[in-house]
Amino acid sequence: MVVLVGLNAHTDLGRIRAWWRTLGGDRFAVLPPPTRGRYTQSDGHEDAAEMFAVRGIATDTSFAYWHWQSHDVFARSGELTGELCLHWGGDHATVAAGLGDGPEGYRIVNGGPQGAFRLDKATTTDAEGLPDPEDSAGVRQFLARVDEPSRRTGRSVEYAPLSAAEEGWLHDRLSDPADLAAAVRFAAPLEHRQALTPDETARLLSAWRETYAGRLTAWRGWRSVLPALLRQEHPEAWEVAAELGADAAYALAAHPSPRSLELLRTAALTGDRGAVRCWFRAHHALCEPDPVRAAAALSEELTEHTAPEAAQTGLFQALREAVAVEPDTRPLAADAFFPLLLATVELATDERLPRPLRVAAAKAAADAADRVREAAGRLTDAAAAAGALAAVERYDAARDDLLAGTGPDLTGYEGGLGDLYHRYRTPAPADVRWLRDRVADPSTGVQGIAFCLELLLARGEAGEAELEALLPRWKKELAKQYRTTYTEWRHPLVTLTCLAQDLGHPAAEAMLAWWAKPKPLWKTPVRLLTHLGAPDEAKAAELWDFVVSGAHDNGQLMTWVLLRARLDGTHPLLVAERLIGQRGIRAYVLHRVLIGVADPAQPLWHYAVDPRSHSWLRRAQEVADDPRLTDAARAIGLRTAREHYVFRYPDQVSPALTDGQLAAAHAWAEARADRTAAD
Repeated sequence: MVVLVGLNAHTDLGRIRAWWRTLGGDRFAVLPPPTRGRYTQSDGHEDAAEMFAVRGIATDTSFAYWHWQSHDVFARSGELTGELCLHWGGDHATVAAGLGDGPEGYRIVNGGPQGAFRLDKATTTDAEGLPDPEDSAGVRQFLARVDEPSRRTGRSVEYAPLSAAEEGWLHDRLSDPADLAAAVRFAAPLEHRQALTPDETARLLSAWRETYAGRLTAWRGWRSVLPALLRQEHPEAWEVAAELGADAAYALAAHPSPRSLELLRTAALTGDRGAVRCWFRAHHALCEPDPVRAAAALSEELTEHTAPEAAQTGLFQALREAVAVEPDTRPLAADAFFPLLLATVELATDERLPRPLRVAAAKAAADAADRVREAAGRLTDAAAAAGALAAVERYDAARDDLLAGTGPDLTGYEGGLGDLYHRYRTPAPADVRWLRDRVADPSTGVQGIAFCLELLLARGEAGEAELEALLPRWKKELAKQYRTTYTEWRHPLVTLTCLAQDLGHPAAEAMLAWWAKPKPLWKTPVRLLTHLGAPDEAKAAELWDFVVSGAHDNGQLMTWVLLRARLDGTHPLLVAERLIGQRGIRAYVLHRVLIGVADPAQPLWHYAVDPRSHSWLRRAQEVADDPRLTDAARAIGLRTAREHYVFRYPDQVSPALTDGQLAAAHAWAEARADRTAAD
């Protein structure tokens, strides 16, 4: 936990805070240093809007701030341990002028109109560009510079050569490997250039295995030592790799051999996607030069050993990379990702591949087909364009069959599930069946249950079958901390408790008794969200008291709005709009709730408006155009939509936008150009 100790003027934090208080002026303002309530850039912009409203500052004033995640660069002592990212809003030039050069003894690097300003200590180096080893800030900055890749591709990372003086300085730091925490910082830039010596590697290995016996991955430096061991053919390399398991996959794939192939196979059959991809690369390099035949063989082996579905996804991703990197076999297009997109569409209907691989390709092609169709229209090679369009037509014909009874990978990165949440706004009967099957499947994890049960309950599709399937699991598996701050769904036990109450099931009493207990502490911030089940006036009153108390909102206002709408038999948008301008209601929370409840059959529970999301853009547009709403409510929707990344950073919207989607968004905005944010 980071502790604010900045009142000591002799710490970095104290000096920076003192300088910060001197900033501000005409058309430029700074937000106070952050608390945990300002955790993201979205929070920073909301804090700015609230500060402007309270202090009567013009809404077009430029501003700067940092948030709690950035604050992690301060140690408990107040020492600055990295670059402090200063985020901003408004006019970039105005912010740059307002920040100036930073406080004395520090410097500010301008990250440009699409980046943050970065504040760090001012340091000195010798004639060779080397820092004093005792200057911790100078050493940190030097290591950041030499460890910055000079080139990145989808398959590799390259680093610029070190000067003789730089390499010698790093070797000197490794003369005593006893301090492994320090050694990892110096070993990494050397091994990135395959420059760790056998003697250094052996000494680091000895200290690593002794200090971290039984938990080798606890030391980050293993990512440098293992590649060096494999490169130097050290006799202990295989024993160490076996102990590391799937974590060793990328190093093993970079040094393919029959022995590494067997270790990769063992890790891949557990279903680890990274290990599967590396297994394919090694197999492709050693055993089968044709990537399609190589992938087909491994897919069948995964099926034979009943590996998890995620393994087939990882294998498809590796295959797609392999077939898309041939520059002479793919037509050029304006879309830099065209080769990858075309390969995705083509692989979905490649009969040489087993069905599990074609299904994995078909899922990925759901977002690729339209982009391939558009890119094909820009090709100057008529034959290549016709071939790309034919591939899309084949995919369109096979899509429904391949995707029937399938869904997303519920075990992967939760942001990936959020990216496709908008697809479930109008679920087909097959989608509902799939969601129900996943809830009933004992192998579905907490994240998968949270995702599927939320969608079913909000749409009125969850029933006693889902409740009975999860009752045996709620105390041992679901009654655990699961952060949902940045997801569209609630904690699965919140959702399950709501379902039990709605059904009047006897289990509801036991669940509510558990929620009422003081421990574990994680449940306290979300307990009131269970009031959405079987709502009544008493629950509404308790929620309202919390909402106007000023306590941190974790979805309580959203819950109250949805609850009140159920009690009153009205649309939640009409409930939310009545709160605009009401005392005790924080505007930035209400604005997020207003957009989030636009569709009560699929409310969006994300902590803040996600500017990269298809779902949030669509809801904001609907609020802006809803004739039932007041001008004030519609203005909130319009302003939220205009701030979406589709208009500012369209390349950051996920899934990637097609040309048609981008054009439609701009046409929508232009048609409302005469409406101001205050209309």
